Amino acid sequence: MNFRKGTLRQHGDELSILHRALDGAMIVGVLWLCAKIYGVALGLQYGLAGLVGVVCFLLFAEWRALYSSWRAESIRHEAWTILSVWLLTCCVLLVLGFFSKSTVQFSRVTILGWVLTTPVLMLGERVLLRYMLRRFRATGLNSRSVAIVGGGKTATRLIKIISDSPWMGLNIEGIYDDVGNTDANLPKQDMEMLLQHIQDSLIDNVYITYPMQQEEKIRQLVTLLADSTVSVHVVPDVFISELLHARWGNLGGVPLVSIFESPFYGASMFLKRLEDIVLGSLILLLIAPVMLFIAVAVRLTDPGPAIFRQRRYGLNGQVIEVWKFRSMRVQEDGAHVPQAQKNDPRVTRLGAFLRRTSLDELPQFINVLQGRMSIVGPRPHAVAHNEQYRKLIHGYMLRHKVKPGITGLAQVNGWRGETDTTEKMAMRVKYDLEYINHWSLWLDLKIIAKTMFSGMRGNNAY
Repeated sequence: MNFRKGTLRQHGDELSILHRALDGAMIVGVLWLCAKIYGVALGLQYGLAGLVGVVCFLLFAEWRALYSSWRAESIRHEAWTILSVWLLTCCVLLVLGFFSKSTVQFSRVTILGWVLTTPVLMLGERVLLRYMLRRFRATGLNSRSVAIVGGGKTATRLIKIISDSPWMGLNIEGIYDDVGNTDANLPKQDMEMLLQHIQDSLIDNVYITYPMQQEEKIRQLVTLLADSTVSVHVVPDVFISELLHARWGNLGGVPLVSIFESPFYGASMFLKRLEDIVLGSLILLLIAPVMLFIAVAVRLTDPGPAIFRQRRYGLNGQVIEVWKFRSMRVQEDGAHVPQAQKNDPRVTRLGAFLRRTSLDELPQFINVLQGRMSIVGPRPHAVAHNEQYRKLIHGYMLRHKVKPGITGLAQVNGWRGETDTTEKMAMRVKYDLEYINHWSLWLDLKIIAKTMFSGMRGNNAY
């Protein structure tokens, strides 16, 4: 094959189909190989498992856009996408096996080898493919030429991203029109030259970086470029970028942008609940002996109940009852609840250890199965703290557009424990809102993995 400029792009659909077929073949092939290695006779049940695995993986992969162009995506993003899609597939297989009572028909070693090896091979294949394409693009093959129309901070940021990411295979031909608004050392030319370059097929992509206030100018340029086959992209400024992260819908045919809205609706709500039920059940089975030991230790080391119940705000600001292992000598749940501080006399000796290691939160997995909480989400605060901070921090109550979680984006980034200043609570809320605005299944899995392997970071958990 002659890998001249654009060859792979012209055959993108064929390559995408080939990639799907290759993934399906790997799923079936790895299952067959694991069975052979461990001397397991392949029967109808293994064939059905492989078929269901392929179908589910390809369906979830389409939903997660795994086979779309990843030229502008990092390998880390693709890796997390593969892991989230494969985990969803395994969850479906587990649920089907449980309800059909067929799990006893499978070799656990074979299935474990299949589950662990398949995503590793998929990721390895993509790393190899990216390496090969990077080598091609280093010689100018399979690259795309880019024209930037406009200037200012948006253009400067875009130029830096492209320059710092040579693996994208994007080459900037020049900056057009607003010649004086960027510091980049690139050719600066007028619009007539842009049209000439497009006519000569020297430009593949045009990125428009005008501020959104210049709507008429953008409209005229888009109309002008419609008389060509070049790909046109409008790069939004900060405000429009925030709007684009909101949910788009319609009301009787009228387009709407839902700026303050929950990300969990339709299929997303079903997937989030499925994640909580499947993972929550598995985790509870694993930690049940630990929870029993802690409950007995709490009762023996300090008089009082093992479980502490406290009212907190849940979904849509509704008051829920959250469970924890009791770590204090008091059970405060009134209008004023002081946060735990360093060397707090209310905290028991065992309680200090439980709070530092977050083991006091384990009973909340029961709250997850009850539907009051999620495994991942903004941490629930005491009602008294909510009433205090909703008056001090803009957008504070928006964190209650989703169910509260046992762990969250704020906690794995170090914002846990005492918030003795409004600024600390504001940072926690900032991460909570970022989680809501950018939720995805792979983000949940990433947060869970960080919590398991690194713990909930922070030195101010007392």
